[in-house]
Amino acid sequence: MNGIEAGLSLGSNLDDKLASLRAARAAIAAIPEVSLLASAPLYETEPVGVPEEFANLPFYNTVLIVGTSLDAHKLFAELQKIELALGRKRTLRQNAPRLIDIDMIYYNGQTIRSGGLVIPHPRWTKRRFVLQPLADVRGFLILPGHDRRVRDILAALPSGQVVRQVMAEW
Repeated sequence: MNGIEAGLSLGSNLDDKLASLRAARAAIAAIPEVSLLASAPLYETEPVGVPEEFANLPFYNTVLIVGTSLDAHKLFAELQKIELALGRKRTLRQNAPRLIDIDMIYYNGQTIRSGGLVIPHPRWTKRRFVLQPLADVRGFLILPGHDRRVRDILAALPSGQVVRQVMAEW
C-alpha cells in the first residue's frame, strides 16, 4: 500500500520549535496512505540566506522518510495543508522566519517539475541542514541527476554552516 518512498525536510525557527516539529511529524504520520518509515535526529542550524534582522533565530531541522501510495502532487498538497494548519504564513519576503517549513526532497527516485513541485528539491545538495539529517537516515541514497550518495555529497560540502545535533530521539 505505501510502496513509494519520499524524503521530507522539516524546519522551524519561531516559538517552540520542538513542539512545532513534533506536531508536524504527527500530522504527517496521520495522513491517510502515509506511514512514517524513519525520523532523523534533530539539529540546530544557523540560518542561511535570511535577512540580517533574522540572523539570530537558529533553526531546528530534521528529515522524515515516509512511505506512501499518494502521488507526489497529492502528498505535496497534504504537506502544504499541514503547514497552514500549524501556523505557516507565506510572505513575499524570502527566507522569513517560520513556525514550520516542510519541503519534499525526493519522491521515489523521480524527477518532477510541474504544478509548483520541483523534485528533487533544487537546493538540497548545498544545504548542510538537509544533507546531515538525510545522511543519518538515507546516506546510501543517490537522487536523480546525481552520481554520488547523499553521504558523499555531505562530505564534499565546504565547511561553513554550523549544524549541531540537539537530540537523537525527539
